[in-house]
Amino acid sequence: MTKVTHVSVAILKNESGEFLLASRPAGKPWAGWWEFPGGKIEAGELPEQALARELYEEIGIVPTHIQPWMQKGFDYPATHDALAKTVHLHFFFVTQWQGDLSPKEGQSLSWQMADHVTVEPVLPANVPIMKALALPSVYAITHLAELGEHIFFDALQRQLTAGLRLIQVREKQLDYKALSQFATKVKALAQPFGAKILLNQEIELAVALGLDGVHLPSRALLQLQHKPENFLVAASCHNDVELAHAEKLALDFVTLSPVALTGSHPDTKPLRWQAFSNLMSKVTLPVYALGGMKVDDLPQALSNAAQGVAMQRAIWDITNL
Repeated sequence: MTKVTHVSVAILKNESGEFLLASRPAGKPWAGWWEFPGGKIEAGELPEQALARELYEEIGIVPTHIQPWMQKGFDYPATHDALAKTVHLHFFFVTQWQGDLSPKEGQSLSWQMADHVTVEPVLPANVPIMKALALPSVYAITHLAELGEHIFFDALQRQLTAGLRLIQVREKQLDYKALSQFATKVKALAQPFGAKILLNQEIELAVALGLDGVHLPSRALLQLQHKPENFLVAASCHNDVELAHAEKLALDFVTLSPVALTGSHPDTKPLRWQAFSNLMSKVTLPVYALGGMKVDDLPQALSNAAQGVAMQRAIWDITNL
């Protein structure tokens, strides 16, 4: 049986939205490669304890606020200076700490934007994590049919101002012309904020309107054989078969639902968090928890390895704006 090394990994984020990377010191395997700070979990240690110890030993800080995130396995190949090994990575967001950052092992430190990494090379296990970090933690789905145009666009403007950066246009009741007009208006409001807009199902229309991507229903996902190039492709998943197909196609992200009871499908049995977590252990794609979600559910979603939460109703609740 292959020995698995468990590692605690810290994702430090500063006020500018940058994440801290550190170069591996000379004399260690993969020296000079860039990684998130952290290290091996020793016998008898909890992952949180190892995280605190490694951060103090490596960069001289004591974490005061951490949020458990995903766990991922990775097989490192043999190199000229290291044997092949399998690691199990325990990721934590670290948003507050005490002490000043100081490279205690002679390594270099660099704050980087997840979608524009300027240091290289980055350890292979961390590349998909950077891609996930480039996505926001909230994914909003439009809800024009229930809210009406005036209320919806007022709520959209407020949420964009508050930081919303990822939106799916999903309005099944609109015909082609009305959908085009609606999506165009959403795009016009979102562009000044740098928000990404995905259109539900209609790939050709998404391309024609210059949107950022498309979100496929599960049936369309299973029929897809090749991922469209040059824009974001997401999909709706509800089980391991759909998740596996999305993984095979290397989609940019998916939603997994329903986690809780929803107003749109009150008779559908929800997954609940345990089943959600079990399914998450089988995929490496970024996954948004969908179905009855609210912003307050974000910590729970993150601790179950989700990218964040997707919302169609709660995100537009004007009483919370």
